[in-house]
Amino acid sequence: MWPPENNGGQSVVSRETAVSLPPLVEPADSLTTDEVRRYSRHLIIPDVAMDGQKRLKNSKVLVVGAGGLGSPALMYLAAAGVGTLGIVEFDTVDESNLQRQVIHGQSDIGRSKAESAADSIREINPYVNVVIHDTALSNDNVFEIFSQYDLIVDGTDNFATRYMVNDAAVLLGKPYVWGSIYRFDGQASVFWSKYGPCYRCLYPEPPPPGMVPSCAEGGVLGVLCASIGSIQVTEAIKLLTGVGEPLVGALMVYDALEMTYRKIKVRKDPNCAICGENPTITSLIDYEDFCGTVSAAAQEAASGSTITVTELRDWLASDKPIHLVDVREPAEYEIVRIPGSVLIPKGDIISGQALSQLPQDKQIVLYCKSGVRSAEALAAVKAAGFKDAVHVYGGVTAWVRQVDPSLPSY
Repeated sequence: MWPPENNGGQSVVSRETAVSLPPLVEPADSLTTDEVRRYSRHLIIPDVAMDGQKRLKNSKVLVVGAGGLGSPALMYLAAAGVGTLGIVEFDTVDESNLQRQVIHGQSDIGRSKAESAADSIREINPYVNVVIHDTALSNDNVFEIFSQYDLIVDGTDNFATRYMVNDAAVLLGKPYVWGSIYRFDGQASVFWSKYGPCYRCLYPEPPPPGMVPSCAEGGVLGVLCASIGSIQVTEAIKLLTGVGEPLVGALMVYDALEMTYRKIKVRKDPNCAICGENPTITSLIDYEDFCGTVSAAAQEAASGSTITVTELRDWLASDKPIHLVDVREPAEYEIVRIPGSVLIPKGDIISGQALSQLPQDKQIVLYCKSGVRSAEALAAVKAAGFKDAVHVYGGVTAWVRQVDPSLPSY
């Protein structure tokens, strides 16, 4: 998920010069003969050498998520010789994942992503100790899990988890490497409140619910995951070994279409709610409530005005006069649609541009992929006077699963 470049109105540009940091971990006692052979191309780099490789061997890194960013991160951390790799992941492998989540394969569809990723890591490097946390990261377990590791690599794809990762890392004093992707664009940075800003310094508040689409809604170029994931691994290696100048206090912005990288200096916010001089957040908060999934207006509109896909099926089979509207984007409409629907993108409804296309003498029924965008559109439709309008819970995804499995999903 791609966060907007919204920093609450404060300047993020700083003239501070990046500096090298001390190595995050102490070196292991030695490398075996087999390890020397395996890591020889690292060992002949003067900045890494035996000392750096032994630090990698002694390090413990946690990757949050084994999806788009987690896949290349886990694979290259394993190949680099990180001694202990932890995986936090509770999802299962879906066919739509394989376009970008390269740590999984066709035979892994339906399997636990954590188990699938662990098997791939063991195949890449049998010297890595893999620790699986096959669970959803939450306020109840994040401290216990994070405390076992030197460094966190954030491969999350939603704002609620992202803010939780940040806050837990700050409260524990842990550095973490962050990345974000959307369509052809990516961002990466290192957040470590001991030496520089945290994620909240850059993004004090999440975007309004429904404003920023997820990758599942807006799409992502598969190879973009490798571009940003490899930057994350590079930063992790630099932190662990103490080489180079890590992206602490800097934001890397990548545009794949233009093939450009921009490095923006970011300063620590003295008024940051968690790492500032007078923090107001001193423990974990309710992150779902903080970020929200749909706006209050959408929740109110959907209350009592939500139907299931089976109800929609029955309505379509009856003589009930309905006007079925798909509020997704044209590219999504081309992939799959509910028969009899017309396309009016959510943005055109919310802006008011398309409201004149809605008939007054029929029941307005809205749907999207999962029900989030249609709830947002429903609020605008109801505000325009269509009081009987409803939206479909679960959207076209539920339609495919429950009504017509012959249709494709995405």
